[in-house]
Amino acid sequence: MTSKIGIIAGGGQFPYLFAEAAKKAGRRVVIIGHKGESHPDLETIADRFCWIKIGQLGKIIKFFHSEQVHETVFLGTITKTRIFRDVLPDLRGLSLWNKIDIKQDDSILRAFADELEKEGIKVVESTLYLRHLLFPVGILTRKKPNEEQRQDIQFGFQMARAIGKLDIGQCVVVRDKTVVAVEAIEGTDAAIKRGGMLARENAVVVKVKKPEQDFRFDLPAIGPRTIESMQEVKACVLAVEAGQALLFDKDAVINLAEKAGISIIGIQETADGSLLI
Repeated sequence: MTSKIGIIAGGGQFPYLFAEAAKKAGRRVVIIGHKGESHPDLETIADRFCWIKIGQLGKIIKFFHSEQVHETVFLGTITKTRIFRDVLPDLRGLSLWNKIDIKQDDSILRAFADELEKEGIKVVESTLYLRHLLFPVGILTRKKPNEEQRQDIQFGFQMARAIGKLDIGQCVVVRDKTVVAVEAIEGTDAAIKRGGMLARENAVVVKVKKPEQDFRFDLPAIGPRTIESMQEVKACVLAVEAGQALLFDKDAVINLAEKAGISIIGIQETADGSLLI
């Protein structure tokens, strides 16, 4: 293992948490931040830092080569609607973009990773030093889902798997075995608010991995803002696939859910395809 590791950072706390953990493991961190997405505090923890705009693949490669970085991770969020604005690709980025037939998350990220690996920069799992952030199995709150809600979880899991297979999103909002919202480019919080308003109250939110989820990027993630969005529309249950999603600020998430009367459960699919709820 080389002493340096690159971080290609989006928004949120994940890049900072990873940088802290990597440094504790004895690694030097070389961070690339996206303007308008990444937090400025990343500059304070980085051994070397570079700002880029979305699409500047050539600049990423040049910077990592200059720093002798041969291993990197993709961390954090990029506002997906920015693909229709604020994208200023360099020649390398534009060339890659034009080669991608389907402009969906997995297609874009895999193509991006393949280009880096052609340049001798291996893309590794985003949970390399943070496996403890993976969502746990079981009910995390005092309040448990009732039988009707468990049926909605089962139904929602199947629907979320289906949209994941199509690389549309990772989350659905259901009520009474009816899909009221599907996450797409707008993201989970917006989908929750839209679905919750349509359901009026007692919506069940289900978030799962895609069938061929690549642990190198785009893992489902839950944090306090998820619960705040649910509280805003009086949603009642959050079900997340255990071991396949990230849970940030666990104590804060649980405390917010307890106050709002929201049940949180980590669900798990068995070998025979049934669901442990």
